[in-house]
Amino acid sequence: MTEAPESLSGLELIRGMLEGRLPGAPIAELFGMRGREVAEGLVVFEGVPEARHYNPLGTVHGGFAATLLDSAMGCAVHTTLGAGTLYTTVDLAITYVRPITVATGIVTARGEVIASGRRIATAQGRLLDANGRLLAHGTTTCLVFPAADAARRH
Repeated sequence: MTEAPESLSGLELIRGMLEGRLPGAPIAELFGMRGREVAEGLVVFEGVPEARHYNPLGTVHGGFAATLLDSAMGCAVHTTLGAGTLYTTVDLAITYVRPITVATGIVTARGEVIASGRRIATAQGRLLDANGRLLAHGTTTCLVFPAADAARRH
């Protein structure tokens, strides 16, 4: 891809990352996330919980599920944005339904946009195990702004 990432729409950027044409986010490597699906308003990530994700109680730390859901929902919002437009999470709510352990195996985080406006976007997400059982779900609210606004602040 010859275009600079800032010249791409959010959908083009996320699609390029999932297809390996653009570098992925470092957080994906840290958490072992892989992109599986992208469309306008929709992003799906997969991850495999490992012992390194455990809390002292012997289950996967809630931050693992929150990170997968936050990533899927935020990237879903990003797919609705034009070139030169950014977002940041202003609210994240996660509800945990079942414990996650290494025995859970692969999990899938599906983020879908509820509404995407000029300044505010919202999305919902579901984290499922390989059998389709709900592990956690959440919502996010994102502030949408021109990239030029962020550049002026630095």
